[in-house]
Formats: sequence, C-alpha cells, structure tokens
Amino acid sequence: MTTVITRNPATGEVLASYDAHDEAGVEGALAEAHAASLVWRDTPLDERLALLRGVGKLLTERREAYAALITAEMGKPITEALGEVDKCAWNCEVVADLAPGWLADHEVASGASRSWLSYEPVGVVFAVMPWNFPFWQVLRFACAALAAGNAGLLKHSPDVTGCALAIEELFEDAGAPAGLFRSLVVAAGDVPEVSRRVVEDPRVAAVTLTGSERAGSSVAAAAGAAIKKSVLELGGSDPFVVLADADVAAAAATAVRARFNNGGQSCVCAKRFIVHEDVADEFLERFVEGVAMLRVGDPTDPATTIGPMARADLRDGIVDQVDRSVEQGARLVVGGRAIDGPGCYVEPTVLDGVEPGMTAFVEETFGPVAAVTRARDDEHAVALANDTTFGLGASVWGSDEHALEVGRRIRSGALFVNTMVASDPRLPFGGTGRSGYGRELSAEGVREFTNVRTVVVA
Repeated sequence: MTTVITRNPATGEVLASYDAHDEAGVEGALAEAHAASLVWRDTPLDERLALLRGVGKLLTERREAYAALITAEMGKPITEALGEVDKCAWNCEVVADLAPGWLADHEVASGASRSWLSYEPVGVVFAVMPWNFPFWQVLRFACAALAAGNAGLLKHSPDVTGCALAIEELFEDAGAPAGLFRSLVVAAGDVPEVSRRVVEDPRVAAVTLTGSERAGSSVAAAAGAAIKKSVLELGGSDPFVVLADADVAAAAATAVRARFNNGGQSCVCAKRFIVHEDVADEFLERFVEGVAMLRVGDPTDPATTIGPMARADLRDGIVDQVDRSVEQGARLVVGGRAIDGPGCYVEPTVLDGVEPGMTAFVEETFGPVAAVTRARDDEHAVALANDTTFGLGASVWGSDEHALEVGRRIRSGALFVNTMVASDPRLPFGGTGRSGYGRELSAEGVREFTNVRTVVVA
C-alpha cells in the first residue's frame, strides 16, 4: 500500500506515515459522501447550522492542539497558527449567524405572478486544498458547502495529511452524520489521476480548488469536460501601491506584515511594492528597518515571526527567483539566501529596482521576498500594477479619495485602501484573470454551490 509521509520543515524530521487510500478506499469515501448528501439536503437549516456552531466550539477548545499540528506540518509560527484556528472558529460563527438570510428565498417582482429564487443544494462538493493555511482553506469551503446542504469530500495537500484527518475527526466529533465530511489521503504522485477520477465521478456535483495555476487548469479542465461547476482560487502577484500623498510610515509598517505574514506563503500577500518615486527612498528605508525587526527561528517559539518554508523545493525555488532577478538587474537590498542548517529557512529578502520582465515582477514569489518598483506618476503606477496575468487583491495607499480613484483602475478581485489585503468571512473572496474565478466566503460563497432555482406561481 502507498504511504504518505509528513515532515517537519523546521527540522527535516519525519512526523508521521499514513496509508494512502487505494481505489477501494476512494470508492468507499465517495459512496459515503453521496449517501450523506441525500440525507443532509433535507435536514432543516437550523440543524445544519447547529453543526457549524459545534465545530466552532471544538475549534476553540482545541486551538492549542490544532495550532501545534499546523506548525509541525508546515512551519507556520505558532502565534499565526493560533490565529488561523481562531479565524476558522469565527467563520463558523459568521456562517451560522448569517446563512439563514443568505439562503432564504429571494422574492422577485414579476407582475401578477408570484416569483422567487431558491438556493438548493447540489450534492457532493469535492475540494482540492493547499498546505499554506491547512485549516482555514478547508473550513471556509466546508462551512459554506455544508450550510447550503451539501456534503464535502477533501483532497488535502499530502504535506498536511495530519491536519486533513484532524479536520475529518473534528466534524465527526461535532456530530456530523457519517460520511458528510471525508478526507482522502493521496500520495503526491497520484494526486492528478485520483483527482481526475473523483471529478468525473457522477456522484460529485461540483469542485473547488485553491492552489497553483497548473493544478487549477487541470482540475478545471476535468470539471469542464464533465460539465460541473468549479471555483478556482489560484495564485496572486498582488500590488501594494504607495502614492505620493501616502502616509509613508504607516504604509511601510503595514507592508512588512502584508508581505511576510506566513513567511510570504500566501496568495494574498503583497508581492510587488509599486512606490511613487517621490517617496520611494523613504518607503524603502522604513520598510527595510521593519524587515530587520523580523525574527527568523523555531516556529514553536512565540517570539518567532518568520518560520521555515514548507518544503525544501519551495526554499530552493524562491532563492532561484531572487538570483535570476539580481542577474536581470534588480538590486539586492537585504537577505536573498537560504539559511544554513536544518530546516527550510530563507532570509527575509528585499529587492529594489525590480522592473517589468524581471522574474520577481513576472512570477508569483511564494516566500519571504519583497520586490520594490518605482513609479513616475499615478498612470505609471496603474500600468505597473496591471502588468500581470493575476488579479487577486490590490492595496493602495494615499489620501482616501485619491487612493480609491487610482485603485479602481487596477484589475483585482478585491481592493483595499490604506490597509492590507485580507479575507473576512463577511466579505466575498476571489480573483480575476489567472487568479481564478468564483467566490468564497459571505453570501456569494455559500451560494456558489447551490442550484439557484427560479420559481413562478401564476
């Protein structure tokens, strides 16, 4: 039987070994999830939401244990891991409180007839999720899917198999019917084939994926061929635009958090810092001062602010991106190297003079690397911000109306003025362009995997 091995990225040590699901195991999980979906769709909404409240309660009670698991499997600093678990609990509460309004019949005026829209469950939702937020990515899909009356089937990253199975157990312990939320354990080499077979299975109604462009393209192609709804949340190269009238001190301080949260391993981390040339020197100086305050080290230490990258290949890849950018003419201000010793550590890095066409500008830098580009004026800043195939989030800094006017010309799924991009359970989250399509969270996310049914009574 194929096994999946998890490792601690801070030390390289093996954490655990898990038996992967074979063909019969995958079939069994599919059958269970499908059977549960037929019962769950007819379960009253208040009972479905009671399950979410129970999940949220357990998340709070077990926050230390779950955070320790996140830190062990993917290297997130423990304080951030605790915050991730707390955010999952908050999401449970928000969906439980607001879903009755989100899923209520929506009256539509149509002359003498009565007409309305109903939001009906579709069945089993298959989710392919990444390692960087191993609880949050899953809970934000699962709360929405289950609240709407669907069942959930998860294929998590093999790197966080312990988290995947812990989440399955979490739903069971909260009282979920057997099979309502299942996790498939799949070895990395088998992921494409198993995912394709699951997507094509007639018992699966819809697909959601958070991950790379390559994975998204593959899963979306399979879903499209099977004529099934899909939601994709893919990469990002978010611009962080600092205009001439910005509060530079506030922008620079926030920029450090916006770039280096989770070690820069987030699709909504600011990647490209586009700064008006009049304030660029001041911004860079303050930014570098803030980066120098970051503490790289043991992610189990509450004082640590930068842990290891999740895998050795990711560490090597981000260092290669830095090297190529410097060869292309970017200036290395600080960092830029892998840190010797055990673990997958990279120095917090700042590049200046990054121009369109350079690696750090064109590619998504999924790690602790910030790229600073200088803009001549607002028009140039907008052109630079839009010079990407991605379109997830954008942060613009300046006087409110000025920043809003500039921000509206930047292509993105979300615009944040004078604050960093972040997800909120009350607001829809998603991108445009090669950052994907569809929305998670809020009413839009809960309704994504429903049949929006029109009803007319003469």
